[in-house]
Amino acid sequence: MNDVLVVGAGPTGCTVAAEVARAGGRVTVLDRHEAPSPLSRAFGVHARTLEQLDSRGLADELVATGTPVDHLRLVGRAGIDLSRLPTRFPFVLMTPQVHVDRLLERHARDCGARVERGVRVDGLVQHEDGVTVTAGDRSWRARYVVGADGVHSTVRQLAGIGFPGRAVLSSVVLADVRLDLAPDDLRVDVDEHGFAFLAPFGDGWFRLIGWDRRRQVGTDVPVDDGEVAGLLARVLGLPAGPTRWTSRFACDERQAPTYRAGRVLLAGDAAHVHSPAGGQGMNTGIQDAFNLGWRLATGDLDGYERERHPVGRTVLRSSGATIRLMTLAGRRGRLARAVALRGLLRLPPVAHRGAGMFSGIAIRYPGPGPVGTRAAGVPLRGPRLAERQRDAGFVQLPATDRTDGGAGLLVRPDGYTAAVS
Repeated sequence: MNDVLVVGAGPTGCTVAAEVARAGGRVTVLDRHEAPSPLSRAFGVHARTLEQLDSRGLADELVATGTPVDHLRLVGRAGIDLSRLPTRFPFVLMTPQVHVDRLLERHARDCGARVERGVRVDGLVQHEDGVTVTAGDRSWRARYVVGADGVHSTVRQLAGIGFPGRAVLSSVVLADVRLDLAPDDLRVDVDEHGFAFLAPFGDGWFRLIGWDRRRQVGTDVPVDDGEVAGLLARVLGLPAGPTRWTSRFACDERQAPTYRAGRVLLAGDAAHVHSPAGGQGMNTGIQDAFNLGWRLATGDLDGYERERHPVGRTVLRSSGATIRLMTLAGRRGRLARAVALRGLLRLPPVAHRGAGMFSGIAIRYPGPGPVGTRAAGVPLRGPRLAERQRDAGFVQLPATDRTDGGAGLLVRPDGYTAAVS
């Protein structure tokens, strides 16, 4: 019997699997796709995610695949400066998701997780001591099951967990387009009809995300070159370039009311989905996985939902507020954007808070004093504590590093502090 069965071999699922496997657990990952997708929907890796990957020796390899951008140019002259973030990674890394997918699946396998592809889960039954998952005439048994199988999660549906929310935007355009711009040029702008966001891949190719309220068609309608050229010219003032991939999607705001039903847990897009504003979807999922992974390894699951559900809710609200601000029409819309982006972001406290929220650096969990704070840069190796914590990789802070007046502190495997139990 597996200790953990993960459904979904994307970045979230593979991170959970790696965390459990590196602590000695038996893990199998099931994915319905025969091979990893060659397409990249996500493209930005934020500072907090990079810090957590760095604790596993993975960040430098990933950084080498992309372009660090330390200033986000928003509407007009407004922007967010990431260069002063208190981290080794004071930037957002622009890299196609395919690099993240490959790195984390390889990491999961290297840690000892087994990945099976071409498996479509169609059944799930919980027992007192485990869960049975079926796909056709095959079955797997595990102590716990993690649904990391995306917005249309089969695991979530089979576990009877709802996914309330609402549609936000339809007919959003995605396109990879080649442009003659600086390799780190990242910009966002709006006009009276919609918005456009341009992110660099660092090799002359850019990801365009755009929306035009006058062009509302089904997601199955192909994106034509004229539509891409129109967004570039009208909103960003740029000439058209060749495209290598286009798509169209709709975005919703949804969150599962609970991340756990018995021995079934949800993470990533299976638990929460929101607008693409801020590029936080993949990052929030990976951070869910780091939190859930050590808890599955130690059996201490009570804090997962308590800590991660509010984070998902905050991302939902902040990305929703951003996309609504970007799509406001008319004179009042322009005025609201000017006040919010050009006015408020000029105030240092507001700008600092925005950078911390956007990057994930400002996330902290409920706890007294320093408990629940980020402990970046502490090597998650060295002296281990009690048997239950040892295999999961807890580290005790030296007395000189404590900030709580002498009370015992641990650094958890996800890089946050916890009290000595």
